[in-house]
Amino acid sequence: MQPKKTPMRMCTGCGEMKPKKELVRVVRGTDGEISLDATGKKPGRGAYLCKNPDCLKKARKAKRLERAFGSAIPEAVFAKLEEELANGE
Repeated sequence: MQPKKTPMRMCTGCGEMKPKKELVRVVRGTDGEISLDATGKKPGRGAYLCKNPDCLKKARKAKRLERAFGSAIPEAVFAKLEEELANGE
């Protein structure tokens, strides 16, 4: 019997491929709200980030989350994401 494959996802900040469980999912829900998804089960468009706040800063600087979601992201949302990442560690 072959061992199960671990799903790999790319961090939008640093660009490294990591197991899905090591990353945090950022979701743009059906209502357009952007939030962190700790469970990985929320409906909507998702992008993955390392649990490191530096990766969020890199993704913000290069506008990778805007590209992933196809829309502009307000500064208040980035501040909220930074706070949630800092509290999560």
